[in-house]
Amino acid sequence: MSETNSGKTTAIIAYLTIVGCLIAITMNMEPKNTFARFHIRQAFGIHLVFHALAIVMTFTEVVYMSLPLYLFYLVLWGYGFLQALNGKTKPLPVLGEHFQKWFTFIP
Repeated sequence: MSETNSGKTTAIIAYLTIVGCLIAITMNMEPKNTFARFHIRQAFGIHLVFHALAIVMTFTEVVYMSLPLYLFYLVLWGYGFLQALNGKTKPLPVLGEHFQKWFTFIP
């Protein structure tokens, strides 16, 4: 339980923006916290997917999909943020397990 409490601030910062996620990565360098690492990977995945889809939509000129993209992003972001606030490590629906496997480079 103490590891969850000590990593909670870093985990919350990771969800704020993509820059917050990068700050959280540097905050978790030493000492390493598994709770913070879990949420940093989840938040990094959320931000990365959102920005990648936004870039693809910009170049394909699919403007009508922007509202569903923002709603998808907000739902995933809210779910992950609430998990971090409550001290839980439940992965995001659909992509959460993949984020943990893909982003093993995050310490």
